Amino acid sequence: MVDEGAKDKIKGKAKEAMGKMTGDRRKEAEGKADQAKGRAKDAMSDAEERAEGMKDSLRRDEH
Repeated sequence: MVDEGAKDKIKGKAKEAMGKMTGDRRKEAEGKADQAKGRAKDAMSDAEERAEGMKDSLRRDEH
C-alpha cells in the first residue's frame, strides 16, 4: 500500500512534468506544491512514529 505522502509526491511529479511539457507554468507550480505537501505528510508521519516510539519506551521504563 502506498502512503498518502508518496501519493502526493507521485501526483505532483506527474503534474510538474505535464506542465513542463505543455508550457503550463501553473500546472508545473501545482505539481511542485503537491510534492511539497507529500514531503510534509511524510515528515509528519515520521514525527508521529518517533513520538509513539518514545511513548512506548517511557512506558517500558516505568515498569
